[in-house]
Amino acid sequence: MGENQFSRELRLLTPTHFENVFQQAVPAVSPQLTLLARANQQTHPRLGITISKKRVKKAHDRNRLKRVIRESFRLNQHDLPQADIVVVGKSGLSQLSNQQLFSLLERLWKKLSQRCNP
Repeated sequence: MGENQFSRELRLLTPTHFENVFQQAVPAVSPQLTLLARANQQTHPRLGITISKKRVKKAHDRNRLKRVIRESFRLNQHDLPQADIVVVGKSGLSQLSNQQLFSLLERLWKKLSQRCNP
């Protein structure tokens, strides 16, 4: 059970961490989400999530989306490259059901893994 946690060390915590990813990112794009990744020096991937109030109006929708993203990351973290990953929400994201978002993230994790590990 311990290896599938979403602990503090698996998160991007400071604005500096996010800025580093935005500077030289490898993208995986869909109409609702953009995943940006940059190799890190850790032995594991780290996740940051940005979903703005402008794109997803209601707080309970933003919280639901973040929960699903974190859960998907937690389940797929062992297949992901050693990278800092930022998930950026776009307009229309709140229209997706949990299952649709989960399957979209599965495709984007695979695309990101292929691009980070040539």
